[in-house]
Amino acid sequence: MPWLPILTARTNAAYSSGFYSDADFDYTVRILLGRCAYGAADAGEVMATIASVADKDHDHWFHAWNELGVRLREIADSAAAGGHAESAAQAYLRAATYAAVAIDAASALGSDELLLKTFRAHRADWERFVDTVDRPVERVAIPYEGTTMPGYFFRAGSDASPCPTLVMVNGSDGAISGLWASGAAAALDRGYHVLVFDGPGQQSMLFEHGIGFRPDWDAVLTPVVDFLLERPDVDGDRLALYGVSQGGYWIAQALTKEHRFAAAIADPGVVDVASSWRGNIPGSLLETFEAGKKRRFDRYMFWGMKASSQTNRTWTFRARPYRQSSYFDTLTEVHRYTLTATDAAHITTPLFITDPENEQFWPGQSQRLATITGGPSHLCKFTAAEGASFHCQPMALRLTHQRMFDWLDDQLSTR
Repeated sequence: MPWLPILTARTNAAYSSGFYSDADFDYTVRILLGRCAYGAADAGEVMATIASVADKDHDHWFHAWNELGVRLREIADSAAAGGHAESAAQAYLRAATYAAVAIDAASALGSDELLLKTFRAHRADWERFVDTVDRPVERVAIPYEGTTMPGYFFRAGSDASPCPTLVMVNGSDGAISGLWASGAAAALDRGYHVLVFDGPGQQSMLFEHGIGFRPDWDAVLTPVVDFLLERPDVDGDRLALYGVSQGGYWIAQALTKEHRFAAAIADPGVVDVASSWRGNIPGSLLETFEAGKKRRFDRYMFWGMKASSQTNRTWTFRARPYRQSSYFDTLTEVHRYTLTATDAAHITTPLFITDPENEQFWPGQSQRLATITGGPSHLCKFTAAEGASFHCQPMALRLTHQRMFDWLDDQLSTR
């Protein structure tokens, strides 16, 4: 009998164990690698950049992604000057992606001047992408409570006939450019018009206008629907809604009162935003908060932040859009972002809810949302074995879009 080598299964832990021990760094890398599927990042650029950044080195993390964004911006400018529009568009999109990582890093570093400068560089990259991408696109201003929300209306083609339209709602810290890979490009490929915009508390509305989050997003999405229904190129019977990350809460809340969407996607389902905050607060301190002892809670939090720069960075970053002046008031405000079973019973819109294995921010809440909605809900599981675990399945965007758009196509085909 000829000799045969004995093959022993070996485990490469990069996917399961992570690229960094720092959870934020690691998850960001996963997001970036996933966005390669739609040209919003390039794997080699990502891997080369993280090779130069040590674990938990937040200053270097900011500078590395900021410098990569600058380099891609220069490449894009050169391509545009040479008349190479496609190359320019691709490079501007990647520049916007990397600059968006730098925005999050700058937000945690606590310098408003640095944050605003980085945001404006990012937004300039996105605007240049909009100018060079081979898609019909229109800058829009959506009326909202005495002001307007900036948005971009991408058309599926040059034909002006009414088409199904997808409204995309971002999460708590997402850049508008991130929505391209999160579903905009996939929707356009399937014949949907797409509207992306900044709502209250999101990027331009927060950084440039000081407008923070609000829990009642029906007040945001109803003006959006009104705006779209005035357009002759929008099929009002085939409006669809998508919410990513914390956007999963906002769209669910809005659907309790706004019933003109034919179908909606929550990626994932979120019914209690504050749970992701409570899970990071020691039990005794949480008891102090729940007892309403504001001065004591704020004092303990102050000294806790002094003891941990990592915790202070995370709090600074996450608390900014809630626009509160104290730790106690911030946490109190976050607790308003809750969808009760009574409220959810008013949701009649068919709902597709992603349910990824190892959901790290709101575990179990997709299942909860599917259980309490008043209308039909489809809970779609994603697994680690498919490469689709973790919040919003960051490294399985093609699989996510295949499932959610196949479902959405079926829902709208009957309209």
